[in-house]
Amino acid sequence: MSDFLSLAMFPALIGLIITGFPIAFSMILVATLFGIFLFGDAAAYQLLTKIEDTASNSILAAVPLFIFMGAMLERSGIAERLFTAIHFWTRRLPGGLGVGAVVMGTLFAAASGVVGATEAVIGLLAIPVMLKHNYSKSLMSGTICASGSLGTAIPPSITVVVLGPVASVSVGSLFSGLMMPGFLMAILFLLYIVLVAYLKPDMAPRMPVEEGDDTSWGEKVRVTLLALLPTLALIMTVLGTILLGIATPTEAAACGALGAVVLALAYRTLSWDVLWNSALRTLNISAMILLIVLGGNMFAGVFFAAGGMATVQSLLMDTGMSPWMVIGMILLIAFLAGFVLDMISVVLIVIPVAMPIVRALGFDEIWFCVAFLVVMQTSYLTPPLAPSIFYLRAITPPEVTLRHMYAGVVPFIVVQLIVLALVLAFPSLAMWLPEQLSGPSW
Repeated sequence: MSDFLSLAMFPALIGLIITGFPIAFSMILVATLFGIFLFGDAAAYQLLTKIEDTASNSILAAVPLFIFMGAMLERSGIAERLFTAIHFWTRRLPGGLGVGAVVMGTLFAAASGVVGATEAVIGLLAIPVMLKHNYSKSLMSGTICASGSLGTAIPPSITVVVLGPVASVSVGSLFSGLMMPGFLMAILFLLYIVLVAYLKPDMAPRMPVEEGDDTSWGEKVRVTLLALLPTLALIMTVLGTILLGIATPTEAAACGALGAVVLALAYRTLSWDVLWNSALRTLNISAMILLIVLGGNMFAGVFFAAGGMATVQSLLMDTGMSPWMVIGMILLIAFLAGFVLDMISVVLIVIPVAMPIVRALGFDEIWFCVAFLVVMQTSYLTPPLAPSIFYLRAITPPEVTLRHMYAGVVPFIVVQLIVLALVLAFPSLAMWLPEQLSGPSW
């Protein structure tokens, strides 16, 4: 009986979330109530064990370090310098401002891994310029949402840092597996923007020749090198050491956090105010993420102990569906869950159930996790409950409406579905680089 009773944990959780109860506390409350009902006093020991496991997980120590790195890049003005340097070279291209936003999103995603922060930074820098030059509000909205969401698909992603231990898959292998799909997605975003600007110039007008063109080539090169090279060095320090197996994700994140402080010092923008605001932002976001991780672990622990995982596995296996249909069903469930829950919560609820099924069906773990992350990023953009749109709504002027935003993200969702189809059809997109690097073991 407890096997099927455990399935009631999901509607109970969704019901609490719909009422407005915080996600983390919803998972903790459901886990506690069902645990006590099913196991009595033994539930206390089980839940305390999950708290200890979460607190002692060394990989999760990378989360606040990556967040601090992104916060420092934002608060110290390094991100603004980077956008200015990119803008020098993309402004005269078809859709140049949109191209610059995607390039900025790619670089900032590779330097921080925090999705919301990336979208906020790009939006605050690019939206005023795009509106000034009469960009289509829908194209502008879609570009900002899509470029800001790249933090999910381009390492180092906070979601990957959480997903790795939950799925019992190497974080380093997931980072390397995401590289090709993530950058392919960014390239397709760029091609779409350039194509739209070429076919419909009124949607993305080119900047006038005389505006901003008084800067000499030497000055452009100097500004670009000063902004780009240090940031690329920081990215290589973080990603390079992880992919080559030189450092663990936590060690690389620590180097990145220190590197961001050093960069701010070198640019002479480091101050106590910048440090304090960065630390405060890190504390707020880290507390939210880690509390959700704790709640997810407690929820999954009770669900597993009650036999829920075995029940779900038998239900899926006994339906007569082919292995590919089962994988498609899991990805569809994750996509729909992304409408209601944030990405970290979906990872903590779906992945513990899905991974044993994936292994039993004989699919590659890294390939599935990469496909899962692409689905999560697509869900992040998909209306009506797209988190990316809520982030954008907070930083746009009133003339940019939800209708503009909903229309703007649709083509980018199509691009993400194309990338998902390619990953599913050609697993080597996700598996080739980890195989070449022989994926680090952590």
